Amino acid sequence: MKWGKGPFGQARWRTRLVLWTFAAMTGLLVVLFAEMADWALALFFHVQQKAPWAPFFMAPTVGMLTVWLTQTYFPGTQGSGIPQVIAATRLAAKGQPVGHLVSLRIAFGKMVLGALALTGGFSAGREGPSVQVAASILHAVRHVLPVTRAIRTKDLILAGGAAGISAAFNTPLAGVLFAIEELGRRLELRTTGILVSSIILSGLMAISVLGNYNYFGHIQIDHINFHIVFPILLCGGLCGLLGGLFSRLILWPQVQPHHLLWRWRSEHPVLFAGGCGLVVALLGAAGNGLSYGSGYDITRQVVSGTYTMPLYAPFTRFLATLVSYHSGIPGGIFAPCLAVGAAVGSNISGWFDPSLGTTPIIMLCMAGFLAAVTQAPITSAIIVMEMVDGHAMVLSLMAVALLSRAVSSRMGPELYQQLARRFAPSVFPAHVPKQASS
Repeated sequence: MKWGKGPFGQARWRTRLVLWTFAAMTGLLVVLFAEMADWALALFFHVQQKAPWAPFFMAPTVGMLTVWLTQTYFPGTQGSGIPQVIAATRLAAKGQPVGHLVSLRIAFGKMVLGALALTGGFSAGREGPSVQVAASILHAVRHVLPVTRAIRTKDLILAGGAAGISAAFNTPLAGVLFAIEELGRRLELRTTGILVSSIILSGLMAISVLGNYNYFGHIQIDHINFHIVFPILLCGGLCGLLGGLFSRLILWPQVQPHHLLWRWRSEHPVLFAGGCGLVVALLGAAGNGLSYGSGYDITRQVVSGTYTMPLYAPFTRFLATLVSYHSGIPGGIFAPCLAVGAAVGSNISGWFDPSLGTTPIIMLCMAGFLAAVTQAPITSAIIVMEMVDGHAMVLSLMAVALLSRAVSSRMGPELYQQLARRFAPSVFPAHVPKQASS
């Protein structure tokens, strides 16, 4: 029986209303998570400014507490959350249970522990975790749909994850593209309209609460001319190499799971998290505090041209993000990767024609580094474009993202797809590239 006829037709609008209600709730929860993250970071920086030595106590303690709670009460919440959602869509497509990856318990734990980790100054973001939170909320909708088989569980999870990106970045278009490019690769034709409308509604709910803002502010980009070609080539190549290296280092535990370092982490996860917290504090102290937190505030200043990053900033942020991810805390890499890209762009902007200005170079590096790490070039370009209202640069951002992705792909496989293997090895192809084998 086709959608819209017979019993399904009678319940069609009730199904839409239920799904849209949950999508609106998802947007509100992502906004709440954003407020929690902002409060946590504000608390950390307040203490750090009053007592510069405090991070040496706060980061290890918070890291150990967060990982202990994650291991004991909320397994499945560690890391970004995007690999878990990818794995959940694969498992759901095979009819296998996904409650250990997306559930209301997971959503609660991700929000609380993600905010808690930020009180320790870890270089982590809330955007990736918002994907898992939102996917968990829309996954729960299957219990209250008037027609339980109207929409596949896989598509509910996929739409929820995309709604999380839409609401977290205030970029509805990027949310839809993220669903297609990274999470699921395809949606079922008969339900595409209602699911896409849910993704957009979640973003609109965030806008209704926070206002129609741009993530890094509204940036006026002057006319772009042929002088942008050389920066695209150089930024694309450089960010592709740096992003490919970052991705390889993230995948290191899967490449060499029997390495002494990763064996010790497996045997002593809480102590390992404490050690990572100490490294984060050391990097923060060495880098004048620029590597603490998600990097949102400092990146906004860099993009607006009110702050210029010192030479060491890309390196301390790069290393702090790696250490934070490997610690096992619930936290994403989207915002920190954008911060790395912004720091790189700020440092190399003087290499190019002064008529271009610094902001376009910074935007190119943000899109390039994010695309190299995630190997999702279209989503990366659109995210950066929407975050600063930089529509004049859309073609330039697309070009640099595609180039960076091409360079990065020569160094390793897709990051999130490979990380997802850890959570659902049975539903991924048996053949794994050597550099990402587990």
